[in-house]
Amino acid sequence: MFRTVSLVFFTIILSACTSVPARTPNHLLGYSQSGTASYYAMKYQFRSTASGEMLNNLANTAAHRSLPFGTLVRVTNRETGESVVVKINDRGPFIKGRIIDLTRSAFSSIADTREGIVPVVIEVVAQ
Repeated sequence: MFRTVSLVFFTIILSACTSVPARTPNHLLGYSQSGTASYYAMKYQFRSTASGEMLNNLANTAAHRSLPFGTLVRVTNRETGESVVVKINDRGPFIKGRIIDLTRSAFSSIADTREGIVPVVIEVVAQ
């Protein structure tokens, strides 16, 4: 009996640890926004995000104030035209004018990290 109860408990715990799937709500396809992007400081590496995922600065994920977790967003540098697709898994940024916080890896795909912030346009895209 103890073994069965332990197995059920373990299964429930594992199912609660799943990550947010990458999916884009259809009603948001094409939504766009302009502003500036910044990136996470290294001190946030492996901390829990608002979605429950661990922040990984090597992954292409981002924080947005209101887009649903799992939404895929193309972030384009307005100065260079470089772009990257990221999955929303956190909330923020909470600094006026900034519309998205990218992981260090995603930010470096569109700009030099020494810049700190960059003007961008974001667009919700399909998988």
